[in-house]
Amino acid sequence: MRDLITLHEDRLFPVEPAAREVARRLYNEIKDRPIISPHGHTNPSWFADNENFPNPAELLIIPDHYVFRMLYSQGIPLEALGIPHAGGPSDEAVKPDPREIWRLFARHFYLFRGTPSSMWLNWVFREVFGLEQRLSEETADTYYDRIDQLVQTDEFKPRALMDRFNIEVIATTEDPLDPLDHHAKLKSEGWGHRVLTAYRPDNVVDPEYENFSQNLDRLGEMSGFDTRQYDGYLNALAERRVHFKNHGATSSDHGHPTAFTADLSHTEAKDLFARVRHGKATPEDAELFRGHMLTEMARMSVADGLVMQIHPGSYRNHNGLILSKFGRDKGADIPTATDYVRALKPLLNKYGNNPAFSLIIFTLDETSYSRELAPLAGHYPCLKLGPAWWFHDSPEGMRRFREQVTETAGFYNTVGFNDDTRAFLSIPARHDVARRCDCAFLARLVVEHRLDEDEALQVATDLTYNLVKQAYKL
Repeated sequence: MRDLITLHEDRLFPVEPAAREVARRLYNEIKDRPIISPHGHTNPSWFADNENFPNPAELLIIPDHYVFRMLYSQGIPLEALGIPHAGGPSDEAVKPDPREIWRLFARHFYLFRGTPSSMWLNWVFREVFGLEQRLSEETADTYYDRIDQLVQTDEFKPRALMDRFNIEVIATTEDPLDPLDHHAKLKSEGWGHRVLTAYRPDNVVDPEYENFSQNLDRLGEMSGFDTRQYDGYLNALAERRVHFKNHGATSSDHGHPTAFTADLSHTEAKDLFARVRHGKATPEDAELFRGHMLTEMARMSVADGLVMQIHPGSYRNHNGLILSKFGRDKGADIPTATDYVRALKPLLNKYGNNPAFSLIIFTLDETSYSRELAPLAGHYPCLKLGPAWWFHDSPEGMRRFREQVTETAGFYNTVGFNDDTRAFLSIPARHDVARRCDCAFLARLVVEHRLDEDEALQVATDLTYNLVKQAYKL
């Protein structure tokens, strides 16, 4: 038994017997609800082309920065894990054999003990691939052969897995320079209502983003507007939003370093745009421009109905060497302290009371939950709180979120669960963890006589399915 994967039926439920019984009952009622995945970073080509995944390493290691950041922290080079260099194939050494990548991963799988990744991966190994022994150096080849055999079958093509996992809707994330060819193909084949895009304009609203000026040139070419001028630039952004809506988007997403917003006059904004457009912006100019553009994005959201998401508070690409060799999003993003009360005031002063505006805020700064975010969401009609995100997408993080937010914002100023992942097979595992954690939290309220069980069941149903559909207009 020691060598078997254990997925205990009561995992993540309270230890106290009465609360555990309540959690079981709640969970059994909601565990089979369809999955709504309204924000994530899976590759749309997977669903558009619907081809088999190449091998276990390409499926479970190379796309998942949760996996390779842990291994890198223990001194394992990213090249050894098959992570491609930013320069593309001509700029990298010979790619390692995928079986060797898998063996390296298996040899170090013990590093993930106690982490959410261990929980997600063991669920995938047991529930998706039917593997019973734990992953180790000794079982590495058994795992590889089993997974490699299965992923070559029709049952393991992306669309078939969507059905198997009961994923009703999934959203990918693209920038305004993406032609959305994959989403156009999905739409033409009748899958446009299940695989949506989301509008992520960071590379054309952040002056510190690499190749910013060239990105604006490309934005002008794609939209037909003159992005050398501020008004043409705004029109180009709005036109791309329409294009995204036509390909299924119901939301925009903004990953700025801070939550700072500003409301400049048209003249001030034009002058600032002229500086950032020509590469003459100071760091203070860049922050002011990002802040003003968040307010402009809110204005556009009022006009076109896209739900606005803000994901601030990450010092992205902290490791300069990794950024230069491998590019963005390679596990080197680090949380920072984030202000919301003062930072969001200009945007909320302008649009916070407008019934046509919907704003979802996320944070990597847990200290802001009860002090700032819950009170803001507990007042402004436009504002809802995204779930525990990224580094806090864990049982402990979910529990802290509910404990600190519920007393002021309640359950209904939150939006259910977002898996926010690049690792496709982890989606059902992540949603199962969230459902179990919510049921555990609600069970405690029931046994403390703060909530009746029928009320807890309705809340569990809403957190699992209803709130996310409502929040993202799905």
